[in-house]
Amino acid sequence: MTLKKLSSVFIICILFSCQTKAQKKEVFSVTKTNQEWKTQLTELQYYVLRESGTERPFSSPLNKIYEPGIYSCAGCDTPLFNGSDKFDSGTGWPSFDREIKGNVAFSVDYNIGMARTEEHCAVCGGHLGHVFNDGPRETTGKRHCINGAALIFTPAKNE
Repeated sequence: MTLKKLSSVFIICILFSCQTKAQKKEVFSVTKTNQEWKTQLTELQYYVLRESGTERPFSSPLNKIYEPGIYSCAGCDTPLFNGSDKFDSGTGWPSFDREIKGNVAFSVDYNIGMARTEEHCAVCGGHLGHVFNDGPRETTGKRHCINGAALIFTPAKNE
């Protein structure tokens, strides 16, 4: 086989074997049209949750809250993180050392030219942030770096 034919066969194999995001589209139990999301969410929440945006560091009022409670998805109210698992990472975004298992989904993104583990709400697919391996060593070693705009905080009830 000539080099030209071999190259053509190789390119055709790649084209037919690659899967795009559209082919792998996940189905979430809470789905809405873009217009429905825009009606429900603030402009910043929509940018973060639906367009995988990032809020400015140190801009979220949730960044410095350290009290018992639950951090839920701003899109569908699914509990995502416990307040007891939150810590001050100094990064300017709310950070947690663990998620509520089953409520957060993970994927890999290459948006900045390198692989990062992206976090999504497992119920509505909303973008939350990223998880890194530079968290507290005395617990999980994980730092879930989460956009405050993706969260709603509900303080624990005093009983």
